[in-house]
Amino acid sequence: MIASTAPAGKGPRKGPHRQPQVDPLAPLRAPDDPPWDVYLTGTVFLDIIFTGLDSAPVRGTESWARGMGSSPGGVANMATALARLGLRTSLAAAFGDDHYGDYCWDALQHGEGIDLSPSRTVPGWHSPVTVSMAYEGERTMVSHGHEPPPEEPAPECPPRARAAVASLAPGVSAPWIAQAASKGTRVFGDVGWDDTGAWDLAGLPDLRHCEAFLPNAEEAMRYTGADCPRAAAHALTEYVPTAVVTLGADGAYAVDRRTGETAEVPAIAVEALDPTGAGDVFVAGFVAGTLADWPLADRLAFAGLTAALSVQEFGGSLSAPGWSEIAAWWRRVQSVEGQSQAALRRYGFLAGLVPEELVRPWPLRRAVPTIGFRRSA
Repeated sequence: MIASTAPAGKGPRKGPHRQPQVDPLAPLRAPDDPPWDVYLTGTVFLDIIFTGLDSAPVRGTESWARGMGSSPGGVANMATALARLGLRTSLAAAFGDDHYGDYCWDALQHGEGIDLSPSRTVPGWHSPVTVSMAYEGERTMVSHGHEPPPEEPAPECPPRARAAVASLAPGVSAPWIAQAASKGTRVFGDVGWDDTGAWDLAGLPDLRHCEAFLPNAEEAMRYTGADCPRAAAHALTEYVPTAVVTLGADGAYAVDRRTGETAEVPAIAVEALDPTGAGDVFVAGFVAGTLADWPLADRLAFAGLTAALSVQEFGGSLSAPGWSEIAAWWRRVQSVEGQSQAALRRYGFLAGLVPEELVRPWPLRRAVPTIGFRRSA
């Protein structure tokens, strides 16, 4: 395990495309490429995060948090993580026409450079809100929202993209996934807890369109009936070419049926502040490495690194690391006294990616931590 000292009714509106700090796909780009690297769709929440709680809230008492932040959440966690890793990201989502919706739109379009041309603002719709309370490395969430608009902004013909991230749900088929896959888009599927209790892979009809499937260990074992996560990963490759199973504090394990590769990478030891969005950041890191055509073990290591960096900060999209954070971590761990050289070699691929002095070609204005402050002139 490597030691880390890293610190804890407005219609479509389109902003200018921004150049990333590091472009992991630069060697592969060509004039006839799709306009977007990754497309995704889903629900954007306003996340309000309380940190610094000594314990879980107790019934009938008032708890004070030492820290608080606000940021776009829900599918915005994934979109932000992808954009900060240098991937040209396009998001289709519905936004409320309240202040919360305006804030989330502005933070994603102008703060992160995400394309929102497939998105729309819905008159009279209240933005969904989640309050997250982080304590002892865990989180408790309370959400509020109204029924989503009847016409979700997931176009039947999604824009051309190298990849798409799809959230699979039991018994639900999303037509855009098949449309995207038929055009050559590589679909990466994640999944949530099966509240039906069926745990039937046949009940995930869109899995057949996916190139990779990324469940956690408990989900993978329940879906396959396997008695260990590694066996579950191998069983899943009967349904999808690449299976990636996250193992929590033990890292992650992956199998690529097409190449025969297997990889297991341990987790990076960090002091976790808030795990919100860590799974989304992991998927984003794996997608970036896959599109860059890295070996399976490098993809897994990079995904784990980005997730580890994210849990040291609060919030979902707020904590997603960019190349500045990755570069700072890489420089820092190389200077740790007694650092394992074998562990450093595991992340040696970063040496060819991260410049010695990372210069930002555009000022990244991240989502502000709290709504309501006036901007200085």
